[in-house]
Amino acid sequence: MKKLRITVDGKAFDVSVEILDGGTVPYVPAPAAAAPVATVPVAAPTPAPVAAAPAGAGAVPSPLAGRVVSLEAKVGQPIKEGDRLLVLEAMKMNTDVYAPSSGTLTSFEVKEGDPVQEGQTLAIIA
Repeated sequence: MKKLRITVDGKAFDVSVEILDGGTVPYVPAPAAAAPVATVPVAAPTPAPVAAAPAGAGAVPSPLAGRVVSLEAKVGQPIKEGDRLLVLEAMKMNTDVYAPSSGTLTSFEVKEGDPVQEGQTLAIIA
C-alpha cells in the first residue's frame, strides 16, 4: 500500500493506493492548472439578403426558404386568386405557391432550380 495525498479543486484528500503488479509507478507531476479564460460568444454571420424585386402590391412572396422545382403558369397568363403559380421544395417536401390575388402574371422573378429565401419575391401579378 502506498499513501498519497490528492488535491481536487483546492481540497486535499489522503488516500491509500494498492499497487497490484508489484512494479513501481513513475511519478508524473500534473501540469499546473491554467488560469480560466473567459470566452466571449461570437454571433454567427447573417447570410446576405438575396436581391429581389421590390415588394409591391402584386408581389408574390416566398412562404419559405427552398428551391424552385417548377413554374406552373406562363408570363402574360390571366391569373385568378388561388391559381397555382409554382412549386417550391424544402427539406424533401414540395410546397405549392398560389396566387394571392387575381390579375395578369407579368413576370417570374425566379427560374426552375433557383434557391429562394423566405419573403423573397417569386412573381409579380398586375
